[in-house]
Amino acid sequence: MEKNRNVRSSLIRLLWHRIVEDDLPGLSAQLAYYFLLSLFPLLIVLFTLIPYLPIPHQDMLVVIKEFAPAEAMELIEKTVDEVMSHRSGGLLSFGIIGTLWSASNGINAVVRAFNKAYNVKESRSFIIARGTAVLLTFGMIFVFLLAIILPIFGREIGIYLFTQLGHTKEFIKVWNALSLATSVVILFMLFTGLYWIAPNVRLRCRSAFPGAAFATGGWILSSFGLSVYVGNFSNYSVTYGSIGAIIVLMLWLYISAFIIILGGEINAFYSEKNRTNC
Repeated sequence: MEKNRNVRSSLIRLLWHRIVEDDLPGLSAQLAYYFLLSLFPLLIVLFTLIPYLPIPHQDMLVVIKEFAPAEAMELIEKTVDEVMSHRSGGLLSFGIIGTLWSASNGINAVVRAFNKAYNVKESRSFIIARGTAVLLTFGMIFVFLLAIILPIFGREIGIYLFTQLGHTKEFIKVWNALSLATSVVILFMLFTGLYWIAPNVRLRCRSAFPGAAFATGGWILSSFGLSVYVGNFSNYSVTYGSIGAIIVLMLWLYISAFIIILGGEINAFYSEKNRTNC
């Protein structure tokens, strides 16, 4: 009991030291900027895949809509609609290479932040490092599609099966309760892969679990808290006018970036602690 208390105390002290030493607020601001540049190219790739997947257009943003503040979500939907309405149908050609390159900027910034958390330099060649960022971007796209497909088709299959048994209403109640749990599991998988593969450090998959658990819980709670705050206690449109939605989006991306980097710092702490014990 006393040992666990000492570990938690040392973790908090070290994290606070690293927050100051690594300038996490400044690093999070940089990462939020890259997230903003990467968000729409990533969504464009997802929307380009719509004709090849049996997924309704309005369901493509359902994962983000569950957590993003309403004002930020309206801006995302409006911007994606405007961009997609001016694009030709040949995006899945050479044009997708540039789009994926832009989308990987955010992951590339995450890699640099994690390397700083582990106090290592990027020793991989430019091609390998950037290729890893692109592959991680593909992984994010796959996870996004999985997060969209599972609820849609899982619900339809469940309704069909339980209709045969005469328990459709009961299934819908259970499914609605499990939908958040499904999102949590998928987010945990996404963060685990990110913390495991992105740093320029040889890690075991399970060593990414602490940071992934923190990032999953922290991101959900902070997103929900920001949505409540923006919806009930603040009006950015009055203060910032027409760019109020952009401010809310940047604030959400900044908080998300801070939590993701802090999760990497937690993993780095436990990794260093395990090496010391060995």
